[in-house]
Amino acid sequence: MTLRIFLLAATALAAVSGGAQAQVSVKFGVMNDRSGVYSDIGGEGSVVAAKMAVEDFKAAEKGIKAEVISADHQNKPDVGSGIARQWYDQDSVDVILDVPTSSVALAINQITREKNKIFLNSGAATSDLTGPACSPNTIHWAYDTVQLANVTGGAMVKQGGDTWYFLTADYAFGHALERDTRAVVEKNGGKVVGAVRTPFPSNDFSSFLLQAQASKAKVVGLANAGGDTVNSIKQASEFGLVQGGQKLAGLLMFINDVKALGLKTAQGLVLSETFYWDENEATREWSKRFLQRAGRMANMTNAGVYSSVLHYLKAVEAEKSKDAAKVMARMKATPTDDVLFGKGSVRQDGRKIHDAFLLEVKKPEESKSEWDLFKILAKVPADQVWRRLEDGKCPLVGKS
Repeated sequence: MTLRIFLLAATALAAVSGGAQAQVSVKFGVMNDRSGVYSDIGGEGSVVAAKMAVEDFKAAEKGIKAEVISADHQNKPDVGSGIARQWYDQDSVDVILDVPTSSVALAINQITREKNKIFLNSGAATSDLTGPACSPNTIHWAYDTVQLANVTGGAMVKQGGDTWYFLTADYAFGHALERDTRAVVEKNGGKVVGAVRTPFPSNDFSSFLLQAQASKAKVVGLANAGGDTVNSIKQASEFGLVQGGQKLAGLLMFINDVKALGLKTAQGLVLSETFYWDENEATREWSKRFLQRAGRMANMTNAGVYSSVLHYLKAVEAEKSKDAAKVMARMKATPTDDVLFGKGSVRQDGRKIHDAFLLEVKKPEESKSEWDLFKILAKVPADQVWRRLEDGKCPLVGKS
């Protein structure tokens, strides 16, 4: 064989090998509210987070072709279900990401199982995703109603807030958050004196707040989120609930909500997130990049999307496959570790385990910059944050 022929053969072989290495193609679908009451929670920010994870992992260099698409589920289960079926059946989507709105997430959870794909949820709160509705195809990443109840609800009862009245968004998320917070309140010796179900979404909470005010409860628990939480707190301020001695518990609040409210209105509110941009130098560096691309600061939902995509891509690289069963097994067997959540794990029931923050909104004079909004009151260890594996009634638990 001449040198020229040898070199041509070697080049061809390298091209074939390189091509074979690059043939693991994965397609992510970010599904969330992109135009409504929850658009600031996920929206375009979660798309940015997914793309950053692909880029930071250097997926292309590792033989993985990754694509990110997105769609607006409008907070409607039927719309979300239609998108999911089209993505899985026609558009070759392998993984659905984010999906705030628990009613939509529960529907996607079931469809994903039927289609044997993967669902990495960061946006929904209902703990049922790792309880009765748990699936071998779903991982619940960033937060849930048990974590919110344990960290925020538990802290407020211990601070003397032993009587509660709930304003509850009337769908799966609100019901789960009230249920799980009620359990924590009562476990710690508190009492729930009343609750009212509010339409979702809603702009007018006046009649519900008047009922809460009349209850004389020490704590008014807001079992809602996004624009509903912002409107509730603004209107509670107008009615003078806090000035009258009651405390508001924003059971699910994000940094974006506090920014929308302003520190003058939100100061003193206690809440829980599992990610805070200003925790350390690594989170600040990542968050600066996110802010430049998204135009706003990341919250725990966006952070969860980034973290879950990274862990998924690590599993695909290790398995050299996107087979759902193999990848999910690898994700559960491999400890999680990234700059946003630190070290953690994925349990048998699909619950991603990590620490959580108890945060307090700063007074205006305490803030040093636009997004300097929280004081970290405590970093709560993971074993005090999440529901115990054996308590979730997940059918997968105990199966080999």
